[in-house]
Amino acid sequence: MRLFPKRYHPPGTPPGTLKTRTDVVVKPLQMAVYDYADAQLQKLENPSLTDIEACISRDSNTWIRIEGHPNAQWMADFGRTLKLHPLAQEDVLNGGQRPKLEPYEDGQIFLVLNVLHRSSADTIEIGQLSVFWNRGYLVTFHTGRSELFDSVVKRLQNGITRVRRRGLDYLLYSLIDAAIDESFPVLEDLGLAIEDLEDQVAQDPDQTTIESIHHIKRQIVLIRRAVWPQRDVINQLLRDEEEWFDPATRPYLRDCYDHTIQIMDLIESYREMGAALLDVYLSSVSMRMNDIMRVLTIIATIFIPLTFVAGIYGMNFGNNSQSPWAMPELRWYWGYPMVWLLCIVIAVVMVIWFRRKNWL
Repeated sequence: MRLFPKRYHPPGTPPGTLKTRTDVVVKPLQMAVYDYADAQLQKLENPSLTDIEACISRDSNTWIRIEGHPNAQWMADFGRTLKLHPLAQEDVLNGGQRPKLEPYEDGQIFLVLNVLHRSSADTIEIGQLSVFWNRGYLVTFHTGRSELFDSVVKRLQNGITRVRRRGLDYLLYSLIDAAIDESFPVLEDLGLAIEDLEDQVAQDPDQTTIESIHHIKRQIVLIRRAVWPQRDVINQLLRDEEEWFDPATRPYLRDCYDHTIQIMDLIESYREMGAALLDVYLSSVSMRMNDIMRVLTIIATIFIPLTFVAGIYGMNFGNNSQSPWAMPELRWYWGYPMVWLLCIVIAVVMVIWFRRKNWL
């Protein structure tokens, strides 16, 4: 998992240059158009550019939903038809953009959000949601999980829901809400992984533990970089000076802002826990090493006097008849058992003393 993938043109490339990405697995392009009003809903699968022009020219709400990775030529033709800004088209193709909100002079708004998705047990993917919003239509480009907006589509197909009765501002809120709420399951799984790591660090840390800790910390860095700026984007939408959002929609948008605050709080908590995990791991390893060294030191300490006794009685002074200082114990009948008894008594006394000192 690369934290800083290459997503830029060579230096000197003119701004707005469209280039097909070759560093990702290209996801097949799928497009659907939802043209709706209070009493009718029309859905077009993979429509032509002529069909799209006909939909946006009508007095209705049009949502153009695009999933996958478009190529440069298709993007140029599509952007020319809908008069999309070249810089925004470039951001859609390059991917990996920082969440942002860009208003353009022609009355068009370009919005970028990052959507988290756990593709496997230890891999987190980040899909980019790019939105073009004009007065009569909404265009979304999404490179992540294709089922993300299925719940919004179901509500749109039901004529009694708010997303159907209200305008494109409420539809945009629904899409933003679905994209932001996608982070909560990912963060919940991440929290469970951190809790499991805490138990492992406290009980039996090993080499795989430190690898898991570094993997978790990299994931936290990746998530934080992807979703941290989204609070500012939602805040910009709340300060809408052009009054694109209906006053009845603003409370729902504020709810999205609250969700971004909750996500940031979770990320910061996990970040502190990840840093604490590394400290606890180092402390646990140090304590285990101290325990091992203490046991080895005690064993060596017990054998020091025993080695001293064995060294004394290992000297060859027992048969020296010309000196009164020869070892009389070497000629005793019970001399050998007495030396063993002395060694055992010394070892037992030292063990009892170590226990009373709480060293053992």
